[in-house]
Amino acid sequence: MSGYFKDIYAGISTALVGMRITWNHLFVKNVTIQYPDEKHDIPERVRNRLYVNMDDCIGCDQCAKACPVNCITIETAKALPDEELGETSTGNRKRLWVTQFDIDIAKCCFCGLCVPPCPTVCIFMTPVFEFSEYNREDLIYRFSTLTAEEGAVKTANAERAKQEAEAKKAAEMEAKKKAAAEKAAAEKAAAEKAAAEKPADEPSTAPDQSDAPATGTAPTQSETPTPDNNG
Repeated sequence: MSGYFKDIYAGISTALVGMRITWNHLFVKNVTIQYPDEKHDIPERVRNRLYVNMDDCIGCDQCAKACPVNCITIETAKALPDEELGETSTGNRKRLWVTQFDIDIAKCCFCGLCVPPCPTVCIFMTPVFEFSEYNREDLIYRFSTLTAEEGAVKTANAERAKQEAEAKKAAEMEAKKKAAAEKAAAEKAAAEKAAAEKPADEPSTAPDQSDAPATGTAPTQSETPTPDNNG
């Protein structure tokens, strides 16, 4: 019987402890906010969604190389000599068309390693952290200012210019080889002609070996004196 009342006491006392905590916080100012109507201030150096200012991008690919998860994809095409791309805000001259600059934010680990290598400070972390999507493809951010058709044209122009430069270089090398071969042939012909026109009775400057004394011949036995054992 005593155990029965002990259980009743334990249940009531436990409930009163919880109610006491509730009662103590009932008249305290709320610490929660009505999100999303109200939002906390985020830290200054927070790492959230990436953004790329394409006006300052030179297509150096340093950010993509630094990314540990390969979420950045960059494709470039060399500008033609008559195409002027201008300069960045930091004074760097643009020489490449950035035909593709995609960031798969679904793969991004928000490490921030892609930001420091950028020489023009065109890529940086933003305070934006609300970017959930229903479709995974919508998490691929395409920053290139060129359309797919324009990028294909720039790539084709750069490839054609590269082939023309390689063909010109090969032609120059072939011309140099041909000129060197013709020069060698001309020198050989001149040497043969000079040798043919040389007089046959021209005295030779080499010494006559017949007048030279013979060397290395051993003396004959008759010329060798014989010692007299009796004398």
